[in-house]
Amino acid sequence: MSALKTTAAQPALPGRATAHDQARALLGQVMGLVAVTVGFSALGAYLGRDLSGATGLVLFIAAFACILGLNIAAAKGREQLAIGLLFALGLLLGLAVAPVIADYANADPSALWQASGATAAFVAGCGAYGYATRRDLSSWARTLFWALLGLIAFGIVAIFVSIPNSNLIYAVAGLGIFGAFTIFDFNRLRRSTPDAAVPIAAAIFLDIFNIFLLALSLFGGGRRD
Repeated sequence: MSALKTTAAQPALPGRATAHDQARALLGQVMGLVAVTVGFSALGAYLGRDLSGATGLVLFIAAFACILGLNIAAAKGREQLAIGLLFALGLLLGLAVAPVIADYANADPSALWQASGATAAFVAGCGAYGYATRRDLSSWARTLFWALLGLIAFGIVAIFVSIPNSNLIYAVAGLGIFGAFTIFDFNRLRRSTPDAAVPIAAAIFLDIFNIFLLALSLFGGGRRD
C-alpha cells in the first residue's frame, strides 16, 4: 500500500484516505489481539509455575493444534472461534514455559525484566521497519522457513554433541531469524486484509514469544532448565 501523500494545495483522494484509514484500523485490531494474547501468556506463566516438564510437552502439542485450528477457522470466516483459539494459544504456551520462567525468576529476577525490555525494543524496531518499508518482502518466506529449520536442527544437535558456546550461538542466531520474521510479518500486516487479522496476530505473537525466550536465555547467562 502506497504511503498517503498530501499537499496544502491538493487534498488527499478519498479512495486513498479510506485505504489508509482501513490499514490503521487493521493495525490497531491486530496489535490489540497480540496484546491480549501476550496477557494470556503471562497469566499462563504465573498459573503453571509448578507444572512438570512432561506436562509442558503436552501443552506445546495442544498449542500447535491451536495454531492449525485458528488458521482453519479464519479461512472459513469463523472469526470468533479463531480469536478464541488465539487466546488459548497464548495461555497454553505460557503454561508450557512456566516452569522455565519460574526457574529464571528464582535464580535472577532481573533477567526477566531485562529480557522483557529488550524484547519490547527489539520487536518495536523490527516491526516499525517491516511496516514502514514499501518493499514487498513476501520473497523472504522460503528463506526464513529454511533458516528456522536450520536453527531447530542445530538445537537438536547441540543436545547430543558438545559444541562450544552452543547456547550463545543458538540465541543470537535465533534472534536474527525471529527478528527477520517480525519484519516479514509486519510487512504482511501492511499489505493484508481484515480477514487475515487473526493469523497475522498469531504470527506476531509467536515472534514476540520466541524473541523473549531467546533474550531471557542471554540475560540469564544461557542457563537451561
